[in-house]
Amino acid sequence: MPAVNGTSGNSAKLSTSAVRSPVKLVPVPVKDVGVNAALKAQSDPSFEVKPHIFEEFALTGQVAIVTGGNGGLGLEFAIVLAEQGAKVYAIDLPATPSSDFVAAVNYVKRLGSSLQYRSSNVSKQEMVNATICEIAAENDGKIHVCVAAAGILGIEAECTDYPANMFEKVMDVNCNGVFFTAQAAAKQMKQQDIAGSIILIASMSGSVTNREMNWSPYNASKSAVIQIARSMACELGQAGIRVNSLSPGHIRTKMTAAVLDIQPEMEEFWASLNPLGRIGAVHELRGVIAWLASDASTFCTGSDILVTGGHTIW
Repeated sequence: MPAVNGTSGNSAKLSTSAVRSPVKLVPVPVKDVGVNAALKAQSDPSFEVKPHIFEEFALTGQVAIVTGGNGGLGLEFAIVLAEQGAKVYAIDLPATPSSDFVAAVNYVKRLGSSLQYRSSNVSKQEMVNATICEIAAENDGKIHVCVAAAGILGIEAECTDYPANMFEKVMDVNCNGVFFTAQAAAKQMKQQDIAGSIILIASMSGSVTNREMNWSPYNASKSAVIQIARSMACELGQAGIRVNSLSPGHIRTKMTAAVLDIQPEMEEFWASLNPLGRIGAVHELRGVIAWLASDASTFCTGSDILVTGGHTIW
């Protein structure tokens, strides 16, 4: 932060001599909401009084992409963005979508929104870039929201024995794939001068180490995601593009349920590690995604949002 000069009274002033490249100042946005709306309504009887918070969360007419959207957290995120009014494209590796995805498409259609599927490999830079370029081309070049949720756990193995090929695969998907996705989306946003929102799905495992679980490569990859979000937020802020990461704690998904249902003691152990005394449900991440994607969070960038049931506060 700039140094403060001066030693007495109110004569202290900030010195910008240490600033290498002063940023261009951006006007503070002003909206007729909250107190501003109340004051305007008081002075102007014709001012329409209505709730505004729901409008701030709306994504009507916007285009959103979600990687890893064929199931799990990614599909849940795709549905909530569609509920907010966005035209959503889910990107995932399988050539054809899952039965869960087909059900989601029909559900979203009945809501009056759109959910489409695209097969691509996020760990291949040219491939995921081409896929996102195609989506943008179908929508006058526009991408407003990007959620990079594709990820894999890898295998559980001691660090001394972890195989190189699996380490590389985890990093390829969880680290490289997240960066390539965000990179491609940011290019489209900058080209169209769109102040978009990019959300990278990390994990609490990027900030803390899970007890009695040998997941060193996975943990490393999620730490990288958090730092990618911070770094890209710094680079893209002047373009009005926000980049944040979301770090869930232990969540019951179809993937984790396959283990927890046959090892209930594991769920009990996970639940004991946070103040709420339970693991999370997929739908409990919906509100954070809705907030980060929308104009309700326009001053939030470079943040890592932990949703862990309080796991990391003990």
